[in-house]
Amino acid sequence: MRQAGRSLPEYRAVRGAGSILDAIADPSLAAELTLQPVNRYGVDAAILYSDIVVPVNAIGFGVDVRPGVGPVVEQPFADESDLERLRPLEPEADTPYVLEAVKILVDESPVPVIGFAGAPFTVASYLIEGSPSRTYGRTKALMSGNPDLWFRLIDRLADLAISSLRSQIDAGVAAVQLFDSWAGALSPAAYERFVQPATRRVFEAVPDVPRIHFGVGTGEILHLMADTGCDVVGVDWRVPVDVARERLGPDTVLQGNLDPAVCLGPIDVVEAEVADILRRNNGHPGHVFNLGHGVLPETDPAVLEQVVHLVHEMSPSLNSQLNRG
Repeated sequence: MRQAGRSLPEYRAVRGAGSILDAIADPSLAAELTLQPVNRYGVDAAILYSDIVVPVNAIGFGVDVRPGVGPVVEQPFADESDLERLRPLEPEADTPYVLEAVKILVDESPVPVIGFAGAPFTVASYLIEGSPSRTYGRTKALMSGNPDLWFRLIDRLADLAISSLRSQIDAGVAAVQLFDSWAGALSPAAYERFVQPATRRVFEAVPDVPRIHFGVGTGEILHLMADTGCDVVGVDWRVPVDVARERLGPDTVLQGNLDPAVCLGPIDVVEAEVADILRRNNGHPGHVFNLGHGVLPETDPAVLEQVVHLVHEMSPSLNSQLNRG
């Protein structure tokens, strides 16, 4: 996750104060922050240091990321006139700093670089609510009360995600991840009708590299998220890996699913949880071990180092592949 470096002292030393968008706009700094967890933990991929609201911020919608709060919108999306504020993204002109950071990383990273974008529903929820929400009441009200406007909104957001992901792929990322962080707030019926088509369009537009689909609390819609054209389905800690694979089929590639809060506990508890996830995966080659969500800032880096060590130590098939590569 992009938050992988938040618990590192070296992150706090160079990140600086203010909005994360300021750090993202500095390609050299963004590249350094991307590589810090790679260098410290020895993980097998680098997640681009960016944010899902970068495209909507870049086109001037009026979005910022407030420290301790998250994305906030100066003038939330409310009616049809707000569609005019969502012009197409021109990555070379609007987000050249993202592309430059990717190019730096492709040259300097010892591991593959993963880019990402925000899924239409999750980005829409921020634009409509104006800030992080627990209920997504305004979003659901627009979705069900004015479906025509809803579909026009998420179609534009799908276009933004496609343009952003394509530009990152052209710059050299080895894989991409689509973050639909809050899709778990929806019922299966609502997801299938109001969200899945736009998400599927995003994945179909970026077939060049492996595509990961991520969400939180998505146990009841995992089968629908898998049916979007993605190659990897993210699973948080609420659904065990073996149960998720039973639901989705034996050939499904999964990502997850250690609870980030477990990493705040005693190391023997952390080790037991890691071992249980690997046991449940039962040596299946289609598993990207990860946290079920981002690293909590108060996490001891030494614990995460041990997590990575254990995964490598207990995954001989992975080690043999890395050695051959």
